[in-house]
Amino acid sequence: MARKSKEKQPTEENQNLRARLEELEETLSAIRSGEVDALIISDAQGEHVYTLKGANQPYRILVETMNEGTATVTPEGTVLYSNSRLAAMLKMPLEQLIGTSMRLHIAEADRPIFDDLLKKSLRTDCQGEVSLKAGEGTLPVLLSLSPVHSEGMDCAVMVITNLTEQKKAEESLLEALKEVKQLKDQLHEENLYLREEVNLIHSHTDIVGNSEAIRTVLKQIEQVAPTDSTVLIQGDTGTGKELLAHAIHNMSARKGRLMIKVNCAALPPTLIENELFGCEKGAFTGALSKQAGRFEIADASTIFLDEIDTLPLELQAKLLRVLESGEFDRLGSSRTVKVNIRIISATNRDLAGLVSGGGFREDLYYRLNVFQITVPPLRERREDILPLVWFFVQEFSKRMGKRIESIPQKGVEALQAYPWPGNVRELKNVIERAMIITTGPVLHADVPKIAEPKTDQFRTLEEAEKQHITETLDTTGWRVSGKDGAADILGINPKTLESRMQRLGIQRSKKNT
Repeated sequence: MARKSKEKQPTEENQNLRARLEELEETLSAIRSGEVDALIISDAQGEHVYTLKGANQPYRILVETMNEGTATVTPEGTVLYSNSRLAAMLKMPLEQLIGTSMRLHIAEADRPIFDDLLKKSLRTDCQGEVSLKAGEGTLPVLLSLSPVHSEGMDCAVMVITNLTEQKKAEESLLEALKEVKQLKDQLHEENLYLREEVNLIHSHTDIVGNSEAIRTVLKQIEQVAPTDSTVLIQGDTGTGKELLAHAIHNMSARKGRLMIKVNCAALPPTLIENELFGCEKGAFTGALSKQAGRFEIADASTIFLDEIDTLPLELQAKLLRVLESGEFDRLGSSRTVKVNIRIISATNRDLAGLVSGGGFREDLYYRLNVFQITVPPLRERREDILPLVWFFVQEFSKRMGKRIESIPQKGVEALQAYPWPGNVRELKNVIERAMIITTGPVLHADVPKIAEPKTDQFRTLEEAEKQHITETLDTTGWRVSGKDGAADILGINPKTLESRMQRLGIQRSKKNT
């Protein structure tokens, strides 16, 4: 026998609940549309009236278009009103937000902060940072609360500012500051080294180069310059020994006076004593008046004796006396002259070898060689060639009124491959000639042509030097001095070249006459 189905009838309690829900939905809809001025909420403590007057005023449009979220909450935290921005922050529909407890939308760890802010907001303005629950994640925000007391209603207005971008910016700033600190610490560690290098290079404006060899020389200059010690500068012809002497003098306590220069090889043997030590009137034929020598003029300053190896042996004893006691006698005078000078000497020859061969006094050598600086030839610091080229280009550009913007790569390679027997002086001459013939912004520098070496052509350095000088003389028609003469091409003094020609036995053959 079939049973008769029995429909479940809705209870009175369910009907009342449905009616209450429908009523609440209508009320919330009315609140959102601004159709009501007040809201009565009943709880265990009785009925509470919350005035919503003004919800339909024009400023509602402003609130809805704010970038920040905003809400009005009761002293217990119930949301009476919210704009769409706050609902978007919480990632929930606006209708579900109104009527809920704002406390539930705060991250659990930050709820005590919210409770404290809400309590304070009934008396004064306050703000604090908390995290909102936004979907499955959290959102850092700044809560700014202000009290509202109107027609018996106490509530708080909240403005909620999204701090996500600000937090990212702060994190980026912290990372940047951390990186800056690391760089600062690194620079601090390198600061002394960097300052030393900058001072080393830029305090010698005429000494160009950044190679390890030239750095060593510059450090030696800085070490010896503040002292009064005698300095011996050794290096090939044209390496810039005189520049080093100037640098030493200019960094010394004597820099206020002019440095006196003497090229011992350029002075005739018969006049060198007079030039160095002076003479009294009538000391020799032609001495019509008393004359002060270079040593006397250099009193309280520095005297630079270039090519010291050519100083005659008889004058080396006088120089030794000056070094030991600071005293000498003028030619034709018995009165001793006392001076306070610093002596810097230079040579392109091996003085120690000359001492062994009897061509230079041993005692004088040791007095001159207190502090020795050896200048490396240009072929041993090829990385300095290009900086030197540009240095000379700038120098001649100002003098000639020309503007050079580039040098072909092949030209640079040729300059760096050439052995530069005349060193920096020869390089300067090559660049000067190139500047003269260049008409555009591109510099074309041709290095001097040298014969290809043959393995059996010569066996000693002296033979190589003799052949190189002879070939240079052939290219100039055996013209020793003057512009583009052999001495100019080789970058040495004409008198020095003549002296070497005599020493090496170089004579013009009949076929070149």
